[in-house]
Amino acid sequence: MQSNIIDRLKLPFRKEKELLLSLYKILGFYPHELSYYKQALMHKSVMHRNKKGKPINNERLEFLGDAILDAIVGDIVYQHFPGKKEGFLTNTRSKLVQRETLGKLANEMGLTNLVISNSRGMAHNSYMGGNAFEALVGAIYLDRGYDACMRFMNKRILAQMINIDKVAYKEVNFKSKLIEWAQKNRVKLDFKMEEQNMEEGSSPVFVFAVILEGVKGCSGKGYSKKESQQMASKLTLEKLKKDVTFLDSVFAAKTDRTKMEEEPVETVPDTEEKDDFIISHEEEDQLPGETTAEETTEDADEDEFDLSEISHAPQSREEIIAAAEAAAFAEEQ
Repeated sequence: MQSNIIDRLKLPFRKEKELLLSLYKILGFYPHELSYYKQALMHKSVMHRNKKGKPINNERLEFLGDAILDAIVGDIVYQHFPGKKEGFLTNTRSKLVQRETLGKLANEMGLTNLVISNSRGMAHNSYMGGNAFEALVGAIYLDRGYDACMRFMNKRILAQMINIDKVAYKEVNFKSKLIEWAQKNRVKLDFKMEEQNMEEGSSPVFVFAVILEGVKGCSGKGYSKKESQQMASKLTLEKLKKDVTFLDSVFAAKTDRTKMEEEPVETVPDTEEKDDFIISHEEEDQLPGETTAEETTEDADEDEFDLSEISHAPQSREEIIAAAEAAAFAEEQ
């Protein structure tokens, strides 16, 4: 029956017939418009162009498929977990549509083997299969519509390949687990980038190391900062469980740090009271002709301000005038 269907489609090349059979095994149905699926399997590294010179690859279909997947998986998760709160539903959907999950699905289904790419530059790309899976969903949507995408995810993926309950309750955020452990044990945690370069095919590569109390843990390599930190966290958690020496060195470093923080940073203030307000005998035994600071101050006060004539007693008008005339007469003398 399958051969009859292929004959009716009148595919001109043997390779296209093979592609159609491979897609049938993956999708569970035959495509109507094969060109959508060809484009979904065309990686950007090939640099294929159409007659007008425009590049043809799966990036646009990947964008479309990503949006369709979010809606479909969101619907499925909402129906599967009645009564669960938004945070749980969002987290579960994220686990189902993340690149790592889609990449594993693509490898298991044989989809990654159908992707046309520059094998020299893309053999290491862990996202290629996941991106192709999103592009495939975009192709299904354009070829058969939203309902076909929903049936594909429900009957082909979730019913046969993924246990949605295990995914929902499985902890996969190793960085979060390491941070939580460090906070509970009051251990200082840092992530240090050791390497960043571009490998063949212009794909960025990052290497991050976990540093606990200044003690280096494990390093992780990935094609994004998040991926490399996750790998470094996972390996460090495993080392903390298995390597007692490493665990002891971390807590020994913590003890040294906290001990230094608890040591006084300055001397304790002196409690002895100063008695500099008492005049010593040396000040009394000064040489003849020398004047003390107090005497100098008193002389200056007498020269500048003579307050002897100031009185709070009331004066009559005649007394004030007489005093003024006397002062004026004295200045003339």
